[in-house]
Amino acid sequence: MSFREPLLLLGLALVPLAFAAYVIAQRRRRRYAVRYTNVAVLAGVARASWARHIPALLALLALIALLVALARPERTVAAEQRAATVVMVTDTSGSMLATDVAPDRLTAAKVAARALADKLPRDFRLGLVTFGSNANQLVEPTTDKSRVIAAIDTLQVAGATAMGDGLALGLDAARAPVDVGRGRPRRLPAALVLLSDGASTRGADPITVAERARQLGIRVYTVALGTPGGYLDSVRPDGSIKRDLVPPDTATLQEIARETRGRYHAAADTERLTDIYRELGTRLSTRPEKQEVTAAFAGGGLVLLLAGMTAAMMRGGRLP
Repeated sequence: MSFREPLLLLGLALVPLAFAAYVIAQRRRRRYAVRYTNVAVLAGVARASWARHIPALLALLALIALLVALARPERTVAAEQRAATVVMVTDTSGSMLATDVAPDRLTAAKVAARALADKLPRDFRLGLVTFGSNANQLVEPTTDKSRVIAAIDTLQVAGATAMGDGLALGLDAARAPVDVGRGRPRRLPAALVLLSDGASTRGADPITVAERARQLGIRVYTVALGTPGGYLDSVRPDGSIKRDLVPPDTATLQEIARETRGRYHAAADTERLTDIYRELGTRLSTRPEKQEVTAAFAGGGLVLLLAGMTAAMMRGGRLP
């Protein structure tokens, strides 16, 4: 919970003062009671004394609620987002042929990408950028999800890992103005989904590009595909087999997500990867929104105040 007027919370300093004043008043009342000689009546009053504190307690709680209301409290809720741009930035480097994610990493990425395309709202624009030795925009952000799915089906592996270049191209695609009517192009809220299975080996530094994304207010949701033991076999000139480990670069992907206020995910199998993309489809369909809850605290304070007044009137016919 946050507050629009947090300085007004300093008014809560009145609460301990009010409590102290009440304690002092009660001690003074006990001193007067000692002078009363009817011991039987005093014993009866003492046994029921705890109940007489209820009105004061309710009044104190009412004061707290009303002081919090003055600070205009807010809560963050998930509001439906009607239009936005999502760009998938997908690794197609040679290591995507590793089979630690069955049947291979690229096939798993295709399945998950289709799931994201199906999950996003109809009016969302979805684009597709791939990166191997070079970054390429296969589909510009569009509401025609069938074009994106068709491009996903054609993905093939090739080359090294230009992660930073792919991220930069995805940013450019996400920031492209779109005509949403009345001939006034504007930039929609945007996010990137970056999937990679290895360390960047050429091109721009991914962390530098992530800093630019943060400055532009675009979150990057990263997915590390594969396991630490993933490998690729190749044949040497002498006919022997060379095995190279191809683990995902989890540290870089975590840093990109942290830098852009996105979220990092790790996927070691096809099912987990698909679940992640479905979850992202739901998450990207909403946006965090501040909702003021002043009325709830003010109403609660008034209810507590009325309850305290009623309790006081019922007990002694007067207010505490």
